[in-house]
Amino acid sequence: MAVTDHVHGTTQSPAAANDGVSKDIPCDDVINLDNGDPTMYESFWKKMGDKCTVVIKGYESLSYFSNPKNPCWFLEPKLEESIKILHGAVGNAVTDGYTIVVGTGSSHLLNAMPYALASNPQPNHQINVVSAPPYYSAYPEITDMVKSRLYKWAGNAHEFDKDEPYIELVTSPNNPNGAIQRSMVNRDGGILVYDLAYYWPQYTPITSSLEFDIMLFTASKCTGHAGSRIGWALVKDKEVAKKMIKFMEVTTIGVSKESQLRVAKILQVVADGCKHFRSPKGDNFFETGQSMMKKRWNILRETVEKHQMFSIQNYPLQHCNYTGDVTQAHPAFAWMKCKEGIEDCEKLFRDHKILARSGKKFGSDPGFVRVSMVGREEEFNLFIDRLSKIQSFNNGDGNLD
Repeated sequence: MAVTDHVHGTTQSPAAANDGVSKDIPCDDVINLDNGDPTMYESFWKKMGDKCTVVIKGYESLSYFSNPKNPCWFLEPKLEESIKILHGAVGNAVTDGYTIVVGTGSSHLLNAMPYALASNPQPNHQINVVSAPPYYSAYPEITDMVKSRLYKWAGNAHEFDKDEPYIELVTSPNNPNGAIQRSMVNRDGGILVYDLAYYWPQYTPITSSLEFDIMLFTASKCTGHAGSRIGWALVKDKEVAKKMIKFMEVTTIGVSKESQLRVAKILQVVADGCKHFRSPKGDNFFETGQSMMKKRWNILRETVEKHQMFSIQNYPLQHCNYTGDVTQAHPAFAWMKCKEGIEDCEKLFRDHKILARSGKKFGSDPGFVRVSMVGREEEFNLFIDRLSKIQSFNNGDGNLD
C-alpha cells in the first residue's frame, strides 16, 4: 500500500515514508510521525543477538490446530504460557480465570469483540459502540468498516444518553494523550472493553494488576514487534470468548503459527529479563525502554518550554509496583496543542515536513496533533530540530534557513 506524501503531493512506499532503509535522514526529507511504528526498540533487540531466534523446520506447524482441547484451538501453547508468565512478571493484568484469545494484532480482536458482544441483539437494532474523546482514531473506522447489522459506531461516550445497550471502548493509558482512562457512560446495559495496549512499564507506572471483563493487549506496543501482528485478549466470560474465537475461525481460520512462536519466544526473553532488574547486563527490556522514553520526553519538554508555542500533557507522579519507584508516564505519543491563533496544528507541522495526526481524527480539536515518540533515534532528533525551528520562526526569533 502506498503512502501519500502530503507535502510534495507524491506517493511513496511505507518504507520510504518511514525512512525504513536509510539511517541518516536527509534534512529536507519528510519525517513521518503520524503512525506509531515502534522502530525505537530495534537497537535493544540487536543487542540481544540470537536470544530470540526461532527455527521452524519444514515439516512443523502444518496443521490448522495448535491445541484442540483449548477453546482457542489455534492458540499455540508456548504463546499462552509466555503471555501468562509475562503478565505475572510485570503485574499489570490477572490471567487466572481468563480465556486467552489470540488475534492478528489487537485490530483483529477489535473486530471480533463487537461481533461477540452483539451477536444476540434486539430485532432490527444495532448495539452502539462509543468511546470518550480523544479516542483512538481507528475505532470509528474499525467499527463501521464491515457495515454490520449487529453494531455501529455511536461516537462520543460523554454524550451518549440513550436507554439502549452499548459497548464502551476504554483505552488506558489513552491513545493519543497517555492519560489513565475509566468508563464515562455508567448506564445500565453497558459492556466495557479495556484496550490496554500501552499498559506496560516503559509507558506508564504499573499501579495495579487489572482484572476487567475484557482486556486487549498487543506485541506491537509491548515489545515493538509490530510486524509479527500478534495481539491477545483476556476474556472472563467463556461464552464471549467462544464467539470471538468463532469470528476468527470464519474470517481467518486462526492466526499464523510462525508469528505466534516468534512472539512466544520474545515474550519469554522479556519475562526472563524481568528477573535482572537494574542489572549491569542491560537485558531488562522494560527498564531500557523506560530509560529511552524518559530521555525523549525530557528533551521534548525542554524544547517546548523554551518557546511556549506548544503545550503538552503533564502526568502525575505515581508509585510503580513493577519498578518500585515513584515515577510518571512517558507515553508512546505526544499530544501537542498549538498556541492560540493556530487552528490547524497538523497543517503547521506538514508545512515544515513533519507528518503528524490531527486532533480531528481523535474526535477532538484540530488545534491538537498527535506525534509518535517511538521512531528511530535519528528521526526523533530531526523532529526536535524542526520543532525548535518552527517555534523560533513563529516567535520571530529567526528563520528556517
